[in-house]
Amino acid sequence: MSTSHQHHHPHLITKLLFLFLNFYCLHANELELLLSFKSSIQDPSRQLSSWSYSSTNEVCLWNGVVCNNFSRVVSLDLSGKNISSQILTSTIFRLPFLQTINLSNNNFSGPIPHDIFTISSPSLRYLNLSNNNLSGSIPRGFLPNLYTLDLSNNMFSGEISEDIGLFSNLKVLDVGGNVLTGHVPACFGNLSRIEFLTLASNQLTGGIPTELGMMKNLKWLYLGYNNLSGEIPYQLGELSSLKHLDLVYNNLSGPIPPSLGDLKELAYMFLYQNKLSGQIPPSIFSLKNLRSLDFSDNSLSGEIPELVSQLQSLEILHLFSNNLSGKIPEGLTSLPRLQVLQLWSNKFSGEIPASLGKHNNLTVLDLSTNNLTGKLPDTLCDSGNLTKLILFSNSLHHVIPPSLSECQSLERVRLQNNKFSGELPRGFNELQLVNFLDLSNNNLRGNLGTWDMPQLEMLNLGKNKFTGEFPDVSRSKRLKKLDLSGNRISGVVPVELVTCTELMDLDISDNEITGVIPSELSSCKNLVNLDMSHNNLTGDIPSSFSDFSVLSDLDLSCNQLSGEIPKNLGNIESLVQVNISHNLLHGSLPSTGAFLAINATAVAGNNNLCGANNVSGLPPCNVVRKTSTKSWWFVVMLTFVAFLAVLVSGFFIYLVVQRKHNVLKVERVEQEDGTRWEIQFFDSRFIKSLTVNAILSSLNEQNVFVDENGAKFVIKKVNKYDTLPDISEIMKLPEHKNIIKLVATCRSEEVAYLIHENVEGKRLSDILNCLSWERRKNIMTGIAEALWFLHCRCSPPVVGCDLSLENIVVDVKDEPRLFLGLPGLVCMDTAYMAPETREHKEVANKSDIYGFGILLLHLLTGRRPYGDEDIESGLRGSLLNWAKDSYSDCHIDTWIDSSIDMSVYEHHEILHVMNLALHCTLVDPQERPCTKNLLKALELTSSSCTTYFPKVLSLT
Repeated sequence: MSTSHQHHHPHLITKLLFLFLNFYCLHANELELLLSFKSSIQDPSRQLSSWSYSSTNEVCLWNGVVCNNFSRVVSLDLSGKNISSQILTSTIFRLPFLQTINLSNNNFSGPIPHDIFTISSPSLRYLNLSNNNLSGSIPRGFLPNLYTLDLSNNMFSGEISEDIGLFSNLKVLDVGGNVLTGHVPACFGNLSRIEFLTLASNQLTGGIPTELGMMKNLKWLYLGYNNLSGEIPYQLGELSSLKHLDLVYNNLSGPIPPSLGDLKELAYMFLYQNKLSGQIPPSIFSLKNLRSLDFSDNSLSGEIPELVSQLQSLEILHLFSNNLSGKIPEGLTSLPRLQVLQLWSNKFSGEIPASLGKHNNLTVLDLSTNNLTGKLPDTLCDSGNLTKLILFSNSLHHVIPPSLSECQSLERVRLQNNKFSGELPRGFNELQLVNFLDLSNNNLRGNLGTWDMPQLEMLNLGKNKFTGEFPDVSRSKRLKKLDLSGNRISGVVPVELVTCTELMDLDISDNEITGVIPSELSSCKNLVNLDMSHNNLTGDIPSSFSDFSVLSDLDLSCNQLSGEIPKNLGNIESLVQVNISHNLLHGSLPSTGAFLAINATAVAGNNNLCGANNVSGLPPCNVVRKTSTKSWWFVVMLTFVAFLAVLVSGFFIYLVVQRKHNVLKVERVEQEDGTRWEIQFFDSRFIKSLTVNAILSSLNEQNVFVDENGAKFVIKKVNKYDTLPDISEIMKLPEHKNIIKLVATCRSEEVAYLIHENVEGKRLSDILNCLSWERRKNIMTGIAEALWFLHCRCSPPVVGCDLSLENIVVDVKDEPRLFLGLPGLVCMDTAYMAPETREHKEVANKSDIYGFGILLLHLLTGRRPYGDEDIESGLRGSLLNWAKDSYSDCHIDTWIDSSIDMSVYEHHEILHVMNLALHCTLVDPQERPCTKNLLKALELTSSSCTTYFPKVLSLT
């Protein structure tokens, strides 16, 4: 035994030594790979400070590193560490035992290693690179054991490779929120184990492949926010494990396949914002596990069958904006979990089911814009949770049920444009949580009394038959809009009204109000619109009215006001519209501000008024002028100084023009095929690298050219090119943070291209539905600043800008950047064209304002522009018309992009921006705001004084 033991002892030592050396080499290799990765990145928060040679024996204790029992690195989790790099090196992917890599929620940019799927450890099971700024194409190859691949919310482009079908063990695949193009690969059908698949928010086209029906383990399918077309394949009904189906915001057409009723595990079905037609298949109503069903914004027709009573798990039902008809089914009343029911903008008729709400858990009910009749059920708030009751624009009648006065959960009540009658039920004006109440355009009557509603921001009681004295709203301190117009209210305007310090809109027109206008009203510093017309008001216009700082619209017409107009009233910069007609005013019209261009009808009916301009139609005021020797000499000296100024200015202009002329360079080239090209440069640095051949060879799907020095350029084709305008003024434009300046133009007799410097970032069209409200406001303000610069700081002004989503880039610093076009060049995207531009009238800065208004609508709603075919077929106006209808009905809870977190903005901000958008898109260019006021209004969006423009009442 002793001899044998001694004989094998050297071999045992050798084996142990070999294992030790192997262990040490592997350990050293992992150490070097990790430190190499650290050296390639920026770590401003010092999250990787523990990664150093001084702690070589503690690799497994480094931040983000996890080891197995053999001290081998198996997991690297650096998510949300604020680390960045323009090139993601391949070092960490070479760790031999690595199973998990998580680099999500950082600032990595540029491409990822093209061989990432071949160099990574075969044991890699989890790879997450989401929420960065990575670009380029998705690498080819595959990893046999990978079960999670998350590349979402980056800037990956190109098509999805067929290699993706080789990931046989993949369970989770998320490539949403990129700029991928091409078709959805049929090879996805090979992913037999996949459970989660999302391709949402890309630019994918074509149909949904029928092979997707082969993924029997799939639980979540999300293909929304693409450009997919064709019909929904019936094979999707074979996804027996599916719980979540989301195909929203595409161009899918045809009927909803009845086979979707076979998805017995389905809990969420979202098909909204497509072009689906036909009736809802009865099989859909057999899905017992369905919790949320949204088929809104399609062209569905027919009735909702009583089979809807089978959806006992249903919590949310959205069928609004379709062509559905018939009665609202009684079956809805028996759904115990139903919380949200939105059927607005359809053709439903008949009465609301009498027991609706009695056995439901209603929180939101919106049946507006239908043909409903009958009375309002008194069971709607039986759950005690109803927050929103929206029933406007129907033919509902009878009294408002007393049960609503006891519904303490109500926050939003909209019953306008119906036929309600009688008095308001007792206690209705004391609901403590209501912030929005619109009862206008009904037949309601009685005295209004005291309104004790501390959360109330909007109160519209206009166009009814209310009588008695002015209501006491002093306890509603948050009130922003008060409309009592078109009633029979008498008495005087109470001074207590000034306690509503946040009041922005006051309309008491068309009543029987008497007495003087209280001068204290000027204490309402946020007042934007003030309409007191068609009453019996007497006395002077208070001189304190000149203290209003944001007043935009003032209407005092058709009263018995006397005295002179306060001279400083025209000094209110925000004032754009004044009507003082048909009073007893005398004296001269102010010669400043809104009074300079006041319409004759706005001052008519005041027999003793006079004016100094021809626009007002008033007789001239008699002014005695005395000419003195001093004034004569003053005129002579002023003329001499002006002459000298012209000479000096002319000299400097000559020098600037001469200097610029030397910088501008034009090259003319004739190719072998005889085509003559002309390149005009605006930056001498790129004269050598930008040639005709280089530009034409770069025309591909991305249209990006890279010169020998690594500088990148974006090449944009000018559509419908006839004759390019004079572009010599472009070279004079200084730099601006929100403008991507032209580098050169390249043109032949047939076509023209604009060459811009490339900006790292994402097109607005690609990230529209992933933006927070704050980021959207930043984009609005940035583009408005660009327009202000082009319109007001450039000489001559640069107009005719293309403000489409495709023409705006949000750079890596989150700044919006606008591709600068040519002065006078018609917008490339016809969806943003003003009416006068489409009629081939002169393009002016107000035409750009129209395009900016359309841009605001897209930022608010998340809706993308329609294609040319839709525009020609009349769908171009659908977004604008729909927005007008929604705005006039204050339907902000349904038209705002659902991807915006509701908790981060106030309703008044949204209303303000929508109001601004609709002013920008008015048909008459003169009625649109100027760029200066536009920018000022946006800057005030988050403040208490939220607008310079009156509500577009004519749109209602």
